[in-house]
Amino acid sequence: MRFLLDAEQRAFAASLDALLTAADTPAVVRDWSRGDHTSGRALWSRVAQAGVFALAVPETHDGGLGPRPVELAVAFVELGRHAVPGPLVETVTAAILLSGADPGTAERLLPPLASGGTIATVGVGTSYALDGDAAGLRLACSCDGIRLSPGHGPVRPSLDPARRLTPLTPGGELLLAGPLTEQALAWARLATAAQALGVGLALLDRTVAHVKQRCQFGVPVGSFQAVRHRLADAKIGLEFARPLVFGAALTMRPAEVAAAKAAACEAAYRTARTALQLHGAIGYTAEYGLSLWLTKARALRTAWGDPHACRALVVSAAGDRRW
Repeated sequence: MRFLLDAEQRAFAASLDALLTAADTPAVVRDWSRGDHTSGRALWSRVAQAGVFALAVPETHDGGLGPRPVELAVAFVELGRHAVPGPLVETVTAAILLSGADPGTAERLLPPLASGGTIATVGVGTSYALDGDAAGLRLACSCDGIRLSPGHGPVRPSLDPARRLTPLTPGGELLLAGPLTEQALAWARLATAAQALGVGLALLDRTVAHVKQRCQFGVPVGSFQAVRHRLADAKIGLEFARPLVFGAALTMRPAEVAAAKAAACEAAYRTARTALQLHGAIGYTAEYGLSLWLTKARALRTAWGDPHACRALVVSAAGDRRW
């Protein structure tokens, strides 16, 4: 099957690409990594005005446009391509979770998420929540239920400096009974997969441009057959992952989403390794822009379920023929 975006979806992607290109996202990422959220919040508002977070909020709520998982996947590919910082996936996950809350709670908390007025994060069990210091809405998920956390602990360093990890303060208002829902987890994995696909595509584009300019023995290194093979392998991995992501967005079946997440994140991670090798020593430096995507590819690989957990779900679903 061929999963081709329609004209409206392509225009949406192009508008986001133009918005994020003009925003100088690498500078925003560096500010965010230092704990300065001013430029990041301004960019967050512009992304929200483009309708990205509203795609996860039901139309029955003020500002909601969703649920529209295909368009959300389109948006998150662009967010990953530009390395936009912040708890993007977590805000979408929070919107899906709160859609199942009682009407009063949903009407109180969902419109600010759609408009970008509130940034949300989600912590599951004892794991750290992403960017709890920037979030105005913190959801702590446990087996007993989902609570509105009253605060957060100290910021912990992460492999990706732009992903600031914080423990959430226990207690708080009970919003939903029961653990994280299968539907919310599927949306989190879909958004992560699309974001990783965008990260991989950006890494590939930057690496192709680099090997065309870098010369050895008087010729561009991109003319070497071994280099071309590495880039071709990266391209094939990303292109195989793309239809899995958009196919999963059409069905939102948990196993198909898990397969898409495993494929997209592994393809992005392999592309990151290729990009690092072909850039040479400069690729290791934090000052060089490539590092913003390299670290994100590694972090997204294990976010919301590592490849082993995703593949286990696929195998289990295939065994009982649920998909």
